[in-house]
Amino acid sequence: MANPMGKNFGNNSRGQEIASDVQELKDRGLFRTFRVVSGPQGPEIIIDGKKVLLMCSNDYLGLANHPELRDAALKAIEKYGVGAGSSRLISGNMELHIMLEERIAAFKGTESALLFNSGYHANTGIIPAMVGRGDIIFSDELNHASIIDGCRLSFAETVVYPHRNMNFLEDALKKSVYRRKLIVTDAVFSMDGDIAPLPEIIKLGERYNAFVMVDEAHSTGVLGERGRGVREFFGIDNDIDILMGTLGKALGCFGAYAAVSRQMRDYLTNRARSFIFTTALPPAICASAIRAMDIIENNPAIVKRLHKNIECLSNGLRSVGISYISEQNIPVYPIIIGDAQKTMTICGHLFDEGVFIQGIRPPTVPEGTSRLRLTVTAGHTGEHISRCLRVVLLAMEKEFFNGKKINRKVPQGY
Repeated sequence: MANPMGKNFGNNSRGQEIASDVQELKDRGLFRTFRVVSGPQGPEIIIDGKKVLLMCSNDYLGLANHPELRDAALKAIEKYGVGAGSSRLISGNMELHIMLEERIAAFKGTESALLFNSGYHANTGIIPAMVGRGDIIFSDELNHASIIDGCRLSFAETVVYPHRNMNFLEDALKKSVYRRKLIVTDAVFSMDGDIAPLPEIIKLGERYNAFVMVDEAHSTGVLGERGRGVREFFGIDNDIDILMGTLGKALGCFGAYAAVSRQMRDYLTNRARSFIFTTALPPAICASAIRAMDIIENNPAIVKRLHKNIECLSNGLRSVGISYISEQNIPVYPIIIGDAQKTMTICGHLFDEGVFIQGIRPPTVPEGTSRLRLTVTAGHTGEHISRCLRVVLLAMEKEFFNGKKINRKVPQGY
């Protein structure tokens, strides 16, 4: 019998080179390993065989295990099967894809929408479709990695402007003599918990004839009284050229979309390579996403519950003296530690005490800004939040104060 592929890889020079690179990651505290979740997502989960309070999920509305979404998926499988079979431009364009796009357009208040298989697919497909050699992109320095890679794949000139710095952006736009201009930004910056100044960005786009693309991955279902996202939050009436978002966070499913005009949908259908050259989303995913938007529209209390929990956790963190960088209305609380090794040590303390908050390290965040990325969802209770605050405080004291007792208590009611 032949040896398994790669069995002797570590013994040759190529294998030794890879081993050296892996060891360097370990030495710098940047080596990553998988944890295994047994069972569904929820406020509490079984991970690596241990029941823990989950405080780092992007399932902001707690829909990932909602019975109505499961029911919709099962019914879709019974009617349409499991897979789409091919790309949508061959034979994979199923009824549910059209229905979901129409539902997204209605939910986001646009003429049309186009599905993508993930947020990464969307950004690495849309950006190169919009601009290329001879064009220019203006990208916030804290934009998601998928936006950065989309910029690289486009071969357009890219100006990275300081985070939310509109003066710098306007100066760069003034100097631009390129054929086509694209401003691209996250709506909510998922590692910092702050919001792009979209009204100003839209005005600059209009003033300097630049397309505006907004990644709403972490604002759909979160921002706005009804969870409709940044347009509702800011009261923006005029259209953003491309409103990209995901189905895998607050909507509890998988996939992504561009909410756009009909003309832009036709353009992206014919130009976005990550849409053209991939098998379409499974029908069960589409059915679940449609149901998720129905739930948000028909049950506004779920968004209000998220907003209440955001306020509750914010007040609790402030009351125990734990500082974080975040804005009001955002369920993301980045607690900056700085050192990658120390961040993961605190993460381990928390996990041992039954609270899972993942440590975030470079290259996800800049060097020297490793952090705990704490999140809250609509599914958390007051007791969950109280427990989280107690454990976080104790872990922080143990790491930063060498176990010295500090007279700080978590107030009741959180």
